[in-house]
Amino acid sequence: MKTLVTGCAGFIGSHLTDYLLREDHEVIGIDCFTDYYAKELKERNLSAALQHPNFTFLHNNLSDMLEFPEVDIVFHEAAQAGVRSSWGKDFSIYSRNNIEATQKLLEWYKDKNLKKFVYASSSSVYGDVPLPMSEDMRLQPVSPYGVSKLAAEHLCYLYWKNYGIPTISLRYFTVYGPRQRPDMGINKFVRSILEGKEIVIFGDGNQTRDFTYIDDVVFANILAMMTNVSGEVFNIGGGNRISVNDLISVIENATGKTAIVKYAEKQKGDVTDTLANSSKAGQVLKWQAKIGIIEGLERYTKWINKGNKVQ
Repeated sequence: MKTLVTGCAGFIGSHLTDYLLREDHEVIGIDCFTDYYAKELKERNLSAALQHPNFTFLHNNLSDMLEFPEVDIVFHEAAQAGVRSSWGKDFSIYSRNNIEATQKLLEWYKDKNLKKFVYASSSSVYGDVPLPMSEDMRLQPVSPYGVSKLAAEHLCYLYWKNYGIPTISLRYFTVYGPRQRPDMGINKFVRSILEGKEIVIFGDGNQTRDFTYIDDVVFANILAMMTNVSGEVFNIGGGNRISVNDLISVIENATGKTAIVKYAEKQKGDVTDTLANSSKAGQVLKWQAKIGIIEGLERYTKWINKGNKVQ
């Protein structure tokens, strides 16, 4: 099939693009190389795809585009990332890239014969709610980033409800693995430990996260593409809930090195704990996370040690 991947040069988007190309899809990728992190890293993420005859790259910002390609499937991975950067005047960037861009895509494809529109949402839409987090809970995000992801999620629902666009939203829980962004915790922790540099932990380190390995997230997208279900939201969590302090210990074991840790004040917008109830994804999509946190960190550490250091 012919597929569109927005944010194709990013962490998740590039992995998804490579998978689709291996499965003989014709892929059109869009990315604008925002300055959130180095352009060279995104170019490296796309290096294999750019050599593939079934890949077409469009260097554009979604919000600036007047029309979009004719495709069968849309994977909307593009977004302005980062919880801590979403406050103040920078929220206009999140509004434009996360909300307005999503509306523009949906508006364009509302009269097209799409087979599926898969939207990359986030566990940030929950905020501090009781665990485990379930899709039927009241959503109360505690960061502007979470608000922007939830708004786009609502847009997907209303375009399904009113125009019949076959949308599915996947709420990712702390995705990690090769190519992850420089600002993401596991990347910073692994790199700092390997290089003997100090790690700054915001809070006391007892906060927990449900970590999900990149391969499991790509597989969730593929199953979302294949299902006949539309207008639904699914948690995609690895079931690997672990405190930041314990995560550091696991990384120390994986690297054979000792961490130098400094604790700092908790940041605004940081959720205290996350844990996905992914039973709905299991029942409907037949999805289940396969990579545990220890195996995932071992894979990531090996990738770093091969010279793939993310700066």
